[in-house]
Amino acid sequence: RNKSNKNKKNGKKYLKRVSKINALEEKYKALSDDELKSEFNDLRNSVLDDTNTLDDVLAESFAITREASQRVLNMRHFDVQLIGGIVLHEGRIAEMKTGEGKTLVATLAIVLNAMKGKGVHLVTVNDYLASRDASEMAPLYNFLGFSVGTILEDSNSQEEKQAAYEADITYGTNNEFGFDFLRD
Repeated sequence: RNKSNKNKKNGKKYLKRVSKINALEEKYKALSDDELKSEFNDLRNSVLDDTNTLDDVLAESFAITREASQRVLNMRHFDVQLIGGIVLHEGRIAEMKTGEGKTLVATLAIVLNAMKGKGVHLVTVNDYLASRDASEMAPLYNFLGFSVGTILEDSNSQEEKQAAYEADITYGTNNEFGFDFLRD
C-alpha cells in the first residue's frame, strides 16, 4: 500500500513534467531548423556556464529533442516515452517491452546529459544494437550539434576507439566499455 502511494506521487510528478514539455511543442514547431538549433545552443550554453542545471532545462531540452526527432527521423516521442526519458535521466530503470521505443526514449536523456560536454555513453548488450542504434539516431544528434561514436568488439583500432570515446555521445557494449576501462 505504501509503495502504491509512492508510485501515484511519482506518476503525478512525471505527468506534470510531461504537461510542461507538451506546452512547449507549438513554440518549437513554429521555428525554422536554424532557429531551433539556435534555441538548443542557447539552452546548452546556459548549462555549460552553470546558469542552469540539467533539471532546469529538462522540459525545453525534451521538447526540442522531440521536435528535432520529428523533423530529422520522422519519429515523435509519445508522452509515455517522455516519462521514460525522465526516469532514465534520474538514473532509474525504465522497463519497456520490445517495440515500445527504447532507442528513441534514450535520445531524450542522452541529449539532455550531453549538454554538460563531458560525453555520454549508452551501454547496450551487443555490437549489432550499438551499431544500429548509433547510426539510426546519429542524424538527430548531429542536427543538435553532437558527434556520435561507437565502440565495437572487432572493428575498432586504438585510434578509432579514441575518436569514439572523444565523441559527445558514444554507443557500445558493456563488455567493450568494461574491458577498455580495465585496459586503461
